[in-house]
Amino acid sequence: MANEAGAGPEDPRGPRGPGRGATARPSPAGRHTLGGMSDSYTHFETLAIHAGNTADPLTGAVVPPIYQVSTYKQDGVGGLRGGYEYSRSANPTRTALEENLAALEGGSRGLAFASGLAAEDCLLRTLLSPGDHVVIPNDAYGGTFRLFAKVVSRWGVDWSVADTSDPAAVRAAITPKTKVVWVETPSNPLLGITDIPAVAQIAREAGAKLVVDNTFATPYLQQPLALGADVVVHSLTKYMGGHSDVVGGALIVGDQGLGEELAYHQNAMGAVAGPFDSWLVLRGTKTLAVRMDRHSENATRIADMLTRHPRVSRVLYPGLPEHPGHEVAAKQMKAFGGMVSFQVEGGEEAAVAVCDRARVFTLGESLGGVESLIEHPGRMTHASAAGSALEVPADLVRLSVGIENVDDLLEDLQQALGK
Repeated sequence: MANEAGAGPEDPRGPRGPGRGATARPSPAGRHTLGGMSDSYTHFETLAIHAGNTADPLTGAVVPPIYQVSTYKQDGVGGLRGGYEYSRSANPTRTALEENLAALEGGSRGLAFASGLAAEDCLLRTLLSPGDHVVIPNDAYGGTFRLFAKVVSRWGVDWSVADTSDPAAVRAAITPKTKVVWVETPSNPLLGITDIPAVAQIAREAGAKLVVDNTFATPYLQQPLALGADVVVHSLTKYMGGHSDVVGGALIVGDQGLGEELAYHQNAMGAVAGPFDSWLVLRGTKTLAVRMDRHSENATRIADMLTRHPRVSRVLYPGLPEHPGHEVAAKQMKAFGGMVSFQVEGGEEAAVAVCDRARVFTLGESLGGVESLIEHPGRMTHASAAGSALEVPADLVRLSVGIENVDDLLEDLQQALGK
């Protein structure tokens, strides 16, 4: 196994993807050079299309090929051709995606995994040891909560919950053993907003790393590394892929040393993104900007309608001026995203009925695809948090607002709620 992995004792950092020619890499000033051209670009839309996407040297294909291969011919013992030896260690299609992700988040290193939770698991086992402590949000994603409560805790890692929208609460939750402060902003499913620079300062003073799950916002709307975070986490399954046809995860860091540590563990643990999955996400990031614009526009219209509906008791959307995190979100986000949650008059059964009556909105878990989804978090995505400090309201409905015509979406919700 050690020989197959290609990470022997002579290289404790593990293998590094060699890249695909002259591709986008962050400079100290945060600018990126694309495709070997001398001009530097800072505009997100250009990076999304070109970073990591150099033309294929064999055919000139403008889309990176799917290198569906497990092993590579070597030029003599110890002589790697292009730096590749075994696709768990590095694969050219995955390298292209990882370079693209690093560029979009303004990081020095991106790493792609088989799922968002695989990325989280690798990160936690890299940063933590038995006896360490983590602060997690009081409305974290159910899968993240399950990872801490049912898996990591058995390894001897302690955790506690804090309202991360309140910096004072984060500070109070930190102990001398705290090594990680974990943040989702906006959070899932209550759309809470955390002041990233403020919490980054608190974590830094405590000697802890700040991890920000940027899945809801995406790098188009928010860039946590520039705001002080140490690590960005993504479920690539969601907006980054964007078409509900791939599962993947990612970590992006600014510090090269931490990037090397994560790459070593990624190779040692093996839950890497496959070539075809990497290719699908790389296709998705090209249109991320235009999709997020439409997601945000549609969600704003829907949130506004819901605030006026007599059968809705509360709307959770950071774009609403009455949202408690609106001012912070307006400072650190370009727009407010495509996720909307709301509570229904009549309690849990009424909320479930709304989900069942929707027709254009598809009843289903996950989020971030071009199609609109509706779900009941308490019975679906967040069922594992029942009875804990992270239990979600029983009357809550979560929407992943797609890019359909917004009038069709509004009409569907109105009929589902009852006109």
